Amino acid sequence: AVDIGLGSFAVVPVHANVAEGKVLPVERPMFILNKTLKMFYNLEGDETKIPEEIPVVQPDFEAMAAHTHFRHEILEQCVQETLLYFAGALRENKEVEFTFR
Repeated sequence: AVDIGLGSFAVVPVHANVAEGKVLPVERPMFILNKTLKMFYNLEGDETKIPEEIPVVQPDFEAMAAHTHFRHEILEQCVQETLLYFAGALRENKEVEFTFR
């Protein structure tokens, strides 16, 4: 899991029921907004938590830069701009959808 300031993003293993008595192991992406922002924006939501066995770390922009053609400063700025956009959408009570390919 990665803590990105506004909350933590993780991919959590779960089981999906696909047929009677049959389950399929899948990975479910989840984002948990931090409690301070939930209180500040008066947001409600279920109390889903990232399982304790999944460590939560800070983004490693140096490692990401090593695997892309972007400098780590650019990557960090992109994350900050995305967080600002997300916070603005929360403030204006807009729905936000992030799609990852």
